[in-house]
Amino acid sequence: MTVDPTVRAAPGPDDPAAAVRADVVTWFDAHARDLPWRAPDRTPWGVLVSEVMLQQTPVVRVEPAWRAWMARWPGPADLAAAPTADVLRAWDRLGYPRRALWLQECARTVVERHGGVLPEDEEALLALPGVGPYTAAAVRAFAFGRRSVVLDTNVRRVLARVAAGVALPAPTQSAAETRLAAAWVPDDDAGAARWSAAAMELGALVCTARAPRCDACPVAERCRWLAAGRPADVHAHRRRTQAWAGTDRQARGRVMALLREALTPVPHDAVAATWSDAAQLARCLDALVADGLVVRHDAPGDDPDPAVATYGLPR
Repeated sequence: MTVDPTVRAAPGPDDPAAAVRADVVTWFDAHARDLPWRAPDRTPWGVLVSEVMLQQTPVVRVEPAWRAWMARWPGPADLAAAPTADVLRAWDRLGYPRRALWLQECARTVVERHGGVLPEDEEALLALPGVGPYTAAAVRAFAFGRRSVVLDTNVRRVLARVAAGVALPAPTQSAAETRLAAAWVPDDDAGAARWSAAAMELGALVCTARAPRCDACPVAERCRWLAAGRPADVHAHRRRTQAWAGTDRQARGRVMALLREALTPVPHDAVAATWSDAAQLARCLDALVADGLVVRHDAPGDDPDPAVATYGLPR
């Protein structure tokens, strides 16, 4: 859900949100991680790349990949002109490789529509391939220092506990939750961007999902969830841990790992050796081809034999 960044909270003289924000930002100033996409010399494009890489991938894996990526393709024009196979190889094991294709398509769109300069306007950001409401809001806040409602899983969890007094937010983000988050964002651009970064960091380092460090929290005395005795998650029955072993994701990952290492098309027999379930592998190969992540080279003929097909990364 897109939130109008011009919507302002109307705090009263005893606004509890203001006190929480002040303490969280003070904590952030002392404890924020030194991440390269927060450095003074970071570019808006570098911030966008970090946000795409960080989707469902931990910081410890993203940081070295981000540094290598930005050294190789520092701007949209560089990535737009790169061979797609090189882009997928550089993505390596970050997971969900469709993100790499979206990022390259986003770079091409920035070059074609915006002269190679990442736009600041939220609607223009949302029109870019692979950019959704969260990413657009994060880029406005962290790249341009503008007011926006940045609501990732960490911020959602902090607000659920501090403001709503529940263990975890609902599995699906609601309009009411978005309005609450918007009401907590300061009016000014600099303050809003700082609050978003600080709340996100608090959720990542202290107010974690499974083992919150309430003794280290700068707003423990104002936390409604802590005051209520840390009640259990009422939505626990609706949450599922995503499996990995034996899934299509694992099979696809095996195929992509093989093709990233290959400099020439890989015979079907070599691809088949990566996975024991032939039917599942065939389904995954079809999906990888449909997603544009893999190119299948069939042997000539009206009825090509899959057993003699070869596979490679797109050029």
